[in-house]
Amino acid sequence: MDRTTVDAASMAEGMVPGQLRYGELLLGTGTAYRWRKLTGWEELPPQDSGNVPRSGDHGAHLGRLLAQVRTIGLDEVIVRAEAYRFGAVVDALNAGTPIALDEQPLLVHLDDRGPLLSWARIINRNVPVELGYSVGTVTGGALQWEATDPRRYTPAVQETETGLPEPCLPWHTDPVTGAPRGIPASTGETTAYNVGTAPTHPVITFRGPVDTPTLINRTTGRQLQYRVALEPGEELTVDTFAGTATLPTGESLLSEASVASWPEQAFTLDPGENELAFRGANNVPADPRAAASLRWRSAHW
Repeated sequence: MDRTTVDAASMAEGMVPGQLRYGELLLGTGTAYRWRKLTGWEELPPQDSGNVPRSGDHGAHLGRLLAQVRTIGLDEVIVRAEAYRFGAVVDALNAGTPIALDEQPLLVHLDDRGPLLSWARIINRNVPVELGYSVGTVTGGALQWEATDPRRYTPAVQETETGLPEPCLPWHTDPVTGAPRGIPASTGETTAYNVGTAPTHPVITFRGPVDTPTLINRTTGRQLQYRVALEPGEELTVDTFAGTATLPTGESLLSEASVASWPEQAFTLDPGENELAFRGANNVPADPRAAASLRWRSAHW
């Protein structure tokens, strides 16, 4: 599923510090579900180390670090409501935290930075049934989620688009300087900003007509290139997180990636500015209808 199509920004609207939203379930400040401790959120997830021990010396050769899943825990949960409706309050909590096949948006709003988004599913729910239950109070409850993607995201989706590079349009005389001047056209370049601290995976759409659509990230040196000629209006969508490249018919074009193309899941936007270039086949004139667009969320560790 293309997660950039999920409107998490509207889900985050109205949230205040101290609140969490899991799907449609709102927890924390102003609700019947209060909490005192959040774990696994403001800390780095566990990591797999690619370090290799040195065979003839102390230490190891430096390797890559890959983050594991993020486990998020809400501890010391207090559920409180009038006794006559307490069952309905607990039932709403149960209905909002079922065993699920797919991950859902989990939004956490802690402070003035605003909400951050994770994709997670519930793996534990504990509502202790003790003496206070009969009068509408539960203490010592707990909820736990697991996020297979350990990154946290800004809820709003960012976008950018560019066409193929074109020559300047017809020349004319500048009315002020009297010098010849051309009307600017597409440069085929654009900039994508990742304001977080972790690399993020964009969803890229190539729109025809274009032969051999290519997107180059000059910042990272990585590129995607496909040996295909897209017809006018035809779109090739590359989901770099899922590692897919598909036409609207559902046909996969992964086999059409050129030898110069990086694996889809290796094409990311680094933190900061990413200078991007859209290109087509050198021997085919640029068509102004061709375009490459990107959608992404800034990512945070």
